[in-house]
Amino acid sequence: MVMEEIAGYFTDSEVLDYMYSRDINWRHVLTLSNLTDTSDMLVSGWLNVNVKTFREYRKSGAQLKENIKEHVLLLLSLMKHGHRIFGTKDLFDRWLSTPNFFFDGRQPSALLHTVTGIRFVSDRLSAIEYGDNV
Repeated sequence: MVMEEIAGYFTDSEVLDYMYSRDINWRHVLTLSNLTDTSDMLVSGWLNVNVKTFREYRKSGAQLKENIKEHVLLLLSLMKHGHRIFGTKDLFDRWLSTPNFFFDGRQPSALLHTVTGIRFVSDRLSAIEYGDNV
C-alpha cells in the first residue's frame, strides 16, 4: 500500500509536499527493507544510521527524524523507478550492485547514502529508460 502513494520520481517541491502532508513512518522503512535483497547493514548505511537503529525504525510506532524521512522517501521512489525500468527486483538489484563506468567504476548502490547520490542514480535510470547504455 505504501508504494501506491510513491511516485517513480519526485521533484524537490513534491518531496517537501509529501513529507509535510503525509506521515512517513515505520511502514515506509519496512517497505524499503522488503523491496531490497540487500542486508540491513547496507540499507542502514544508505540511511547513515547503525544497524540497530535501522531495525528499530522498522518497528511499529517508530518515529523518524526529518532527514531519515526524506531519505526513505527518495529511496522508495528510486526502487519503484528501478523496478519499472528493469522489470524485476532481481535485475534492478543486480544493476545496483554491479560496478559501472558511469559511476567511476563503483556500484550505483555505493551512492545511495546521500540525497545527491540518489538523484544521480535516478537520473541514470532515466537515461536507461530513454535509450542510453548505462
